[in-house]
Amino acid sequence: MQIYLPIAEIPVNILLILALGMATGLLAGIFGIGGGFLATPFLMFIGIPSPIAVSTSANQIIASSVSGLFAQLKKGGVDIKMGLFLLIGGFIGSTIGVSFFKIIQQAGQSDIVVGITYVIFLGSISVLMLIESSKIMISKKYTLSFSDDEKEIENSKKKSFQIFLEKIDKLPYKLYFPKSQIEISALVPIILSIGIGILVALMGIGGGFLMIPAMIYILRMPSNVVVGTSLFQIIFIASNTTFLQAYTNQSVDIVLAFLMIISSSIGAQIGTRVGYKINADKMRIFLALLLFLICVKMFLNLFTTPQNLYTIEMLR
Repeated sequence: MQIYLPIAEIPVNILLILALGMATGLLAGIFGIGGGFLATPFLMFIGIPSPIAVSTSANQIIASSVSGLFAQLKKGGVDIKMGLFLLIGGFIGSTIGVSFFKIIQQAGQSDIVVGITYVIFLGSISVLMLIESSKIMISKKYTLSFSDDEKEIENSKKKSFQIFLEKIDKLPYKLYFPKSQIEISALVPIILSIGIGILVALMGIGGGFLMIPAMIYILRMPSNVVVGTSLFQIIFIASNTTFLQAYTNQSVDIVLAFLMIISSSIGAQIGTRVGYKINADKMRIFLALLLFLICVKMFLNLFTTPQNLYTIEMLR
């Protein structure tokens, strides 16, 4: 059963797209993530051009994050003041990212840049997750403890990170955020969110898997407001990215976005329920392996000969 995608300009199997959206939503629901870094590469694997895949994933992030934000607002788990400063940097970053994406798209290098970005970022994260998760599972199973050398390395890392935090505390333009009960330079959330905004534009991700640890360890926000504040800022950043991608690059395919949003929403509901019944340590191992396999596939795609060696496009 084929359906034509007007912006991607290719026919696709509608059942395959629905199944892909369902699977992405399922994984997103199980692991508590936006699903953008899963949806983008999967769409590229089935032949969707990278600009369309990135823009469609940004749409999906908005839809999946809105319901989560409402739930967090009811619980009082959103620091609006911090979120506004994150928005400033996010808007700057996403605007820069979309402008850069237009340049590489016109140069015909979008597939390579997106692929390399995924390999570097997700590859690093997946390897770190595999190492940490394996250590935790092995130590629990065999009741092993860290050696003196490992403890020394760990203490050295903590000291280095503490020095880094002390330098952050010396930055100017300090503000007090009453909801989070922290005082920190306004430059820190702005700079962090600039980087996240660029990644949203280049990779079609929500950036939560990077922003949430940064909010906990660098901004030192309490855990009860981290998720809600992250959702708050990413909805607006993803919306800005989607608008700019549609206006600047004409790469938002409404038909594909609609199919992915509907099917991933259903999958996310199922995944949320399934997630409570699965062992957390095994879940982390599975997610790390999945990310690693995606990176391997993206890496191999960088060296494969494309089906179409060139395309003819009418200049506007």
